Amino acid sequence: MKWLAECSAEALDEALRVVAPQLAGCSITIAGRADEEDPLWQLSTAIVGERFIAKFAWSRPAALRLAREIGIMTALTRGPRVPFVPEVVVHGVDPLLLVTRRVPGSSLFKVVNSIDRDHAGRQLARFLAALHAPTALKHVEDALGNLTGPHLPPATATAVRDRFGKWIRPDQRDTVTRWCDWSEAVLAHPVAPTVLVHGDLHGDNQVWDGGDLRLVVDFETAGTAEPEYDLRAFPGPAMGPGLELLTAIMRHYRRLTGRPLSADRVMAWHLRNALGDALWRAEAGIPLPDHRTPAEWTDDMAARFSTLGITP
Repeated sequence: MKWLAECSAEALDEALRVVAPQLAGCSITIAGRADEEDPLWQLSTAIVGERFIAKFAWSRPAALRLAREIGIMTALTRGPRVPFVPEVVVHGVDPLLLVTRRVPGSSLFKVVNSIDRDHAGRQLARFLAALHAPTALKHVEDALGNLTGPHLPPATATAVRDRFGKWIRPDQRDTVTRWCDWSEAVLAHPVAPTVLVHGDLHGDNQVWDGGDLRLVVDFETAGTAEPEYDLRAFPGPAMGPGLELLTAIMRHYRRLTGRPLSADRVMAWHLRNALGDALWRAEAGIPLPDHRTPAEWTDDMAARFSTLGITP
């Protein structure tokens, strides 16, 4: 396995000449930053021509993640195919490169306030039901070997309980401590089968065309967990007002699979996901995605528990 020497259009074009010579010489627009210092994250995508997306790495840790993603995505194309997985056009290991067909669209974050939540939930449930099916996990483990746990899991309840208090109002601290104790108790004993999970199913990892889901991308953190793990980002904070999308996903998932999802377990994961995100951003001096405060996110969390009728 060989990764690129650097993040540049020139290095990528050289790799394309080996892996996909028909694309060599096409225009290349690299997305995101190229100055990442942590080797784990030295991974990027580029638009090649007008119809293709190339994903590449320029460090060994990032290359291992990309090689794993290639294995997962190709396995998911075996019957029964998991819907909404990008079409793999070509991939190679020397140099390591993944080329998929580009599908124009927008992040869920950009369209969530304008789409029909029930229709959107039905499509997301269809993706999750197929991804969580035993055949999907079998195909991936046949390709990669046994998978263990989710990659890059959210912050622990202990981290949130011990460190989040300084970033919120004094009147919120006991409540957050109680929530953390509750989440540990809820998740202490698995009650569902272990399934293949996407692992990072936030809005920017989905491509939507109006109200229709076109693609789910970035499978590099896929692993094994309970089904509720994949829903931890859907309560918010960037999923619009209310919990209509979350409840629609849960409703259609049960119809498709015959298995109900536990709102308690979804919220236990969501607590760690949302407040953990607020915690590391606050400690790093990075604004929260919606430019509000950790205290305001905590108020939102209380409202979500109330909407779902959960009293942690």
